[in-house]
Amino acid sequence: MKSDNMKAGMQQAPARSLLNALGFTPEEIKKPLVGIVSSYNEIVPGHMNIDKIVNAVKLGVAEAGGMPVVFPAIAVCDGIAMGHVGMKYSLVTRDLIADSTECMALAHQFDALVMVPNCDKNVPGLLMAAARINVPTVFVSGGPMLAGRIGGKKRSLSSMFEAVGAYASGTMTEDDVKEYEEKVCPTCGSCSGMYTANSMNCLTEALGMGLRGNGTIPAVYSERIKLAKRAGMAVMEMYRKNICPRDIMTKDAILNALTVDMALGCSTNSMLHLPAIAHEVGFDFDISFANPISEKTPNLCHLAPAGPTYMEDLNEAGGVYAVMKELADIGLINTECMTVTGKTIGENIKNAVNLNTEVIRTTQNPYSKTGGLAVLKGNLAPDGSVVKRSAVVEEMMVHEGPARVFDCEEDAISAIKGGKIVPGDVVVIRYEGPKGGPGMREMLNPTSAIAGMGLGSSVALITDGRFSGASRGASIGHVSPEAALGGPIALVEEGDIIKIDIPNMKLDLDVDDAVLEERRKKWQPREPKVKTGYLARYAQMVTSGNRGAILENNFKA
Repeated sequence: MKSDNMKAGMQQAPARSLLNALGFTPEEIKKPLVGIVSSYNEIVPGHMNIDKIVNAVKLGVAEAGGMPVVFPAIAVCDGIAMGHVGMKYSLVTRDLIADSTECMALAHQFDALVMVPNCDKNVPGLLMAAARINVPTVFVSGGPMLAGRIGGKKRSLSSMFEAVGAYASGTMTEDDVKEYEEKVCPTCGSCSGMYTANSMNCLTEALGMGLRGNGTIPAVYSERIKLAKRAGMAVMEMYRKNICPRDIMTKDAILNALTVDMALGCSTNSMLHLPAIAHEVGFDFDISFANPISEKTPNLCHLAPAGPTYMEDLNEAGGVYAVMKELADIGLINTECMTVTGKTIGENIKNAVNLNTEVIRTTQNPYSKTGGLAVLKGNLAPDGSVVKRSAVVEEMMVHEGPARVFDCEEDAISAIKGGKIVPGDVVVIRYEGPKGGPGMREMLNPTSAIAGMGLGSSVALITDGRFSGASRGASIGHVSPEAALGGPIALVEEGDIIKIDIPNMKLDLDVDDAVLEERRKKWQPREPKVKTGYLARYAQMVTSGNRGAILENNFKA
């Protein structure tokens, strides 16, 4: 046992005395030590139920012969952090979570781990940590929220943000907004559409790091508690078989996850997190991988905000396994990849059934023949940009219009809500990238304002920042290189014509190269927005969005 490094032999008697102080019995000290990473807190709705999940995991571990020990991971609620300085602290927690979990797990020499995340950065942060630590590890999330209901129709958090825009445009009253406020988020859990949290929890299943239902069983269902118990039992079986995360999170598994991403229509944030996870296992993930996979992968699901279905509907239709079975049947999934069940993907999904072909379309009748995401390149984004094309209306798939340029999110929101953005415009929000923000804020407020103002089918938004999974429309993010690095987005001027061609994966600025070169000579780096604390250190080390906003080690050996 790895934990024998800190608890076995005369030399480790002091450590055993401290375990004794914790109330461990001699019998418990002899058992494999299983760390349970709890993301529980009382500020994130997706995490308020995690204490119950953790208790169920502990029962499963103990029943299967392990000694469960809980330690914490932080979590930020993106919805609560949205639209103010708090959003600068969202993406950056991914690396804090990975780093702190690595520290705890290795300092205390755990034999195995069960990760209990739920919301946006906890899932990728803990997957990154699992790859680094590389002891038997199973994931079990807190589960998705049930959809709200207003006027007999299902609604979610994206509806709430759009209601604010509708109020600004005069199409909703204050009482209407109040009703949304009280009803769109009716239970605990990660927000009910295919937003980033649910995207990553579903992709954890596709990677093979979570049991069936990890991404889709609603937070309030008793089945979620049963799943947690099974996760605790599963990690002990992995321990006995010595199956570790790097046996599971291979290059093929990551490409499987990207394929499932395309079919589900996941959040664009997956194109930050999959490269970061791949980096931890030594796989250089270029976001351009997305396009050839997208070109051959049909989009089978239109979950909110892209369509009228929600996570509870996906769960009832057969969940992630049913989607993977549809893809495997046409040869798009590597079925030989190992999983936390001790079985291959192929063995896991062989009996999966699609129970609702409207929620999960068949591969013969997809929403589109191509996947949910696309990477656009051109002279405005030489290193790439990302769009959730499954959430773009047909009339905006090809668009050109004048740039309306803003150097921060707040100025753009003021212009949108002030009626200064008109049909045909291309809103450009820059200096909001990983380094320039710093922290690469999500732009759900401006995208929701555009939709709420009735401009969703006539206005595009381009940024070196990123988007919430709740964003919809012609929202193109992760523009790289970012403005803070002198990328072409820093050279755009008010009124320049921007050309968007999503089917051909192009994003171009219609300005002569010579003119751009003159602008480049005049460009000067901006003063850092934050000069102290964690954000300042983060800004010095972080890469652009096309590399997953990973932290680069600048220290020379």
